[in-house]
Amino acid sequence: MLNVNTKNNHLNAMSAYRATLMTNPQLRNLFLELTLRCNENCIHCGSRCGEVKSDELTLDQYKTFLTQLKEDMGTQRKMLCITGGEPLLRKDFFDIMSFADRLGFSWGMTSNATLIDDSVARELRGSGMATISVSIDGLEETHDSFRRTPGGYKRAMSGIESLIRIGGFKEIQVTTVVTHENIGQLDELYRIFNDIDINSWRIINMEPMGRAKDYPELLLTKEDYVTMFDFIRNKRIAGEPVTYGCSHYLGMEYEREVRDWYYLCTAGLYIASIMANGDITACLDIERRPEFIQGNILRDRFSEVWKNGFREFRRNLSDVNEKCASCDQCKFCHGDSFHSWDFDENKPQVCFKDILF
Repeated sequence: MLNVNTKNNHLNAMSAYRATLMTNPQLRNLFLELTLRCNENCIHCGSRCGEVKSDELTLDQYKTFLTQLKEDMGTQRKMLCITGGEPLLRKDFFDIMSFADRLGFSWGMTSNATLIDDSVARELRGSGMATISVSIDGLEETHDSFRRTPGGYKRAMSGIESLIRIGGFKEIQVTTVVTHENIGQLDELYRIFNDIDINSWRIINMEPMGRAKDYPELLLTKEDYVTMFDFIRNKRIAGEPVTYGCSHYLGMEYEREVRDWYYLCTAGLYIASIMANGDITACLDIERRPEFIQGNILRDRFSEVWKNGFREFRRNLSDVNEKCASCDQCKFCHGDSFHSWDFDENKPQVCFKDILF
């Protein structure tokens, strides 16, 4: 465990670096939301997938966009992050991703894995997929209930087994959303995942957004958070590839203890997203408000939007909240993550001060 002075120095350097990104952003991760259609109906879904109309770009429109992106910004140090809905529901999924691969883009995907068998895994490898994160949100009964999908757990685990069996991927990751209901299942889930050949286990907390707002009883309590972070830290001390997600500033005790580096919300700084209908925004987890749409790739050149847009995201959220601005951790937290900010009340919905520190 690093001492406080070392962490303080690192966090000061991170704060200064974030300030440079506001004037010199560097696109690293471009999320492509191929569809809002989904074969599951998850309680926590921030985009309420399956309940909203999914206007989708065509194969030719993706080809045009990706060609322009390569011409304007190149492919080096950029990762296409494919998401949905469930991306594999698109019949032209492999046409889109094989084209991206031929252009030289690296790409990875988030999936529920219920549509993956050995044949699909081979196609994923053949079309250049480097990484995949598969959602397993508890033991079988809990997972199926949380995702409102009978048999979903077995199909997802079968999909993971196919990915492992076919092989050739840089990373196969499992992501688990921790709730007040499944917090007690972490040890048993660890034993299950430790027995299969995945590369890492990513643990995140249920966030108060999308459908999750309809289930406040599933949000973590203060005690739950401490249990979750202590679990992750102890596994990492033991050398296990368990990590917390990128969300939230955690204070001096847990920063750098539960993930590889320190908190930094990079929405609009490293990260941009293309919604299913072509709208350009920052992180797809951020509340979908008209003022956050930066343009649309059907009428706007993405490289110009990246250069001249995203002003709403290249600022400190703490500047508009007096309590945040006066906090002694403000220079490290900056108001915390954009995806958990209440833009009507101008305050964070999740703040770990007084919870963890």
